[in-house]
Amino acid sequence: MTGGSKKNRRSFLLPLFLHQIIKAEYSSAFLFTNTHQYLLANFKMTTTYIGTDHVPAQQRTLGRVIIFIATILLVALFLIQILHKTNTITLGFENWRPTLYGYLLWSIALCWGILLIKGDRGQRALFVLPAFLFTIAMVIFPLIFSVYISLHDWNLSAFEGQKFNGLDNFRALLVDEYYWNSMLNMGYYLVAILFEYAIAFGLALLLNSQIVARKFFRVVFLMPLMLSPVAVSWMLGKSLMEYRFGPAANLARHLGWESPAFFSSPEIARFSIMVLDAWTFIPFMMIMLLAGLQALPKEVNEAAKIDGATGWQHFWKITFPLMLPVSVTATVIRIIFKLKLADVVINVTSGGPGGATDTVTSFIFREYRDRSNVGYGTMMAVVYLIIIIILMTLMLKLIDRWMQKVT
Repeated sequence: MTGGSKKNRRSFLLPLFLHQIIKAEYSSAFLFTNTHQYLLANFKMTTTYIGTDHVPAQQRTLGRVIIFIATILLVALFLIQILHKTNTITLGFENWRPTLYGYLLWSIALCWGILLIKGDRGQRALFVLPAFLFTIAMVIFPLIFSVYISLHDWNLSAFEGQKFNGLDNFRALLVDEYYWNSMLNMGYYLVAILFEYAIAFGLALLLNSQIVARKFFRVVFLMPLMLSPVAVSWMLGKSLMEYRFGPAANLARHLGWESPAFFSSPEIARFSIMVLDAWTFIPFMMIMLLAGLQALPKEVNEAAKIDGATGWQHFWKITFPLMLPVSVTATVIRIIFKLKLADVVINVTSGGPGGATDTVTSFIFREYRDRSNVGYGTMMAVVYLIIIIILMTLMLKLIDRWMQKVT
């Protein structure tokens, strides 16, 4: 082999040798990197596993014991205080403040127990506990205390104070025709939501179309929602619809109504209350429906126009089905607001004439204000709450089944 060929061979082998070295170094680095990542991942998994799940059994048992003992003591303290207040036993406290202190101690014991049971995961659970404890303090305890009050004869105008009477208030409620009359009126008011929904949907369609001064009309239609029901009752019920000098009454006289008393007969008074309440809350439903209309995909509307669908066909086949979720949400929220109807009734008619405009809430309010009957009024509120929970649960289940069939 000549010197030139050897030189050429060396020049050929040198890049190949360098390539093998670089490849080996790259493989080693790649192996080292993967091994490092694998060990690091396993270390993290092991750390998480040990820190969260591998809590010692004795520690978990101690946490459960702490929660159990604290709960037993809180329930015992609560029952002793109830029996003391009902004059069943002499052991107890003069007020409910010790029960509040017991609840705070139970909250601390609950947090401590969760940390012992769940380890590191218990720290994340502590972020949810404030909302849970707040719900118990502001919802559960008041409900329990309301049930406690409803089982007493407690009239603020009497000198005897509260006296346990068992289910006497409930028995009186079953034969109270005024209470069940207010429940019947609530049925009428709830049916009116269908007409409110139809008007709100029509206004939403109008404001969603290309009309002149659309932004101006949006503000105008939302103005009633900005007013409180008390202001509406005085502006419309006590001023605009006033029998002697109200503009609405004068207009009715010019149209041939000799005695335009909007709140004198039961049927007209109930209808007038419906109008006042609808005038206040129709904008609320309208703005929700308008937001739903603006969120509809434009491609669907354009495809319907290309296919030659009329306005009526477009509404019933496309717009209304697509708007069902928003419509159901707006209607359910409106039902919740309607069940609390009281402001307009109290300020305009006080439930009259003859209880024709009374709602359950306004009737309970007058029971407190006029008769100072706290025990009986609370029993009415508790029964009303139970009825609402049952009916709303059934309604939501029926709506869910109907939506599944339709969609």
